[in-house]
Amino acid sequence: MLNNINLQVPTGAIYGFLGPNGAGKTTTLRLVLGLLKKQQGTIKIFGKEFDSNRVEVLKNIGSLIEAPSLYAHLTAVENLKIWQKIYQCPNERIAEVLAIVGLADTKKKKAGKFSLGMKQRLSIAVALLHNPKLLILDEPTNGLDPNGIIEVRELLKKLNKELGTSIVISSHLLAEIERMVTHVGIIHKGSVLFQGTLNDLHLKQTQTSVIKFTTDNAAKTKELIAAQGLKPVLSNGAVTIPTAEKELVAKINTALVNSGIQVYEIAVVKNDLEAIFIDLVKN
Repeated sequence: MLNNINLQVPTGAIYGFLGPNGAGKTTTLRLVLGLLKKQQGTIKIFGKEFDSNRVEVLKNIGSLIEAPSLYAHLTAVENLKIWQKIYQCPNERIAEVLAIVGLADTKKKKAGKFSLGMKQRLSIAVALLHNPKLLILDEPTNGLDPNGIIEVRELLKKLNKELGTSIVISSHLLAEIERMVTHVGIIHKGSVLFQGTLNDLHLKQTQTSVIKFTTDNAAKTKELIAAQGLKPVLSNGAVTIPTAEKELVAKINTALVNSGIQVYEIAVVKNDLEAIFIDLVKN
């Protein structure tokens, strides 16, 4: 069950919609697109109630939910011609979107012969055909190899930067999302736990960042740092402490060197999106 979900997607944003399996991501997106019938409550998009403005709202949205939906025996152009008739957009728009997604040279090759990455890009071309304000993508890199993931990521960043397309993208590939999005929404058990810019999320979790000391004698390093009144942690051959002032870090470094310890590295280790996500969901 969804609990008063209110996704705030600024114009021109790439919004990462994150959550564990079963959290409500796909259900939310299907409801927004009218693919699921709501059982209670209201749905508003672009400030308008969806039920009474369905056609007008959907004219401004392009989407790809789960697997690409293409005719395998048709070429890219032939697939797009079907949708062009439905959307009633200009015929020249077909060449435009194929160029945007990098499929202009596929010619007579059937979609069934496309790689999965090419199929995803063709599906995105379908979603772009009517020039929507908002693009909604559910797991668009699911099943892709590393090269395909990079292709889709760069395509979405290009769409956002050059065309100003607002994008909502759900994914379980948190490291990939972190390279792409400007804003994040985290959902768990039908409720939104966090919503804001990616930078806001990192600032919210700065207290969990640590400073790592890598030396030739981790045990003695821990002992000397503890003598400074801190509570160091020894893990994987390195010693960490909570984020500290740079003056204190310099003092620790001097103490280590004066004790004959070779200091190989002092680094601030910030939690990545995956660590922050796990921490939020767990708590």
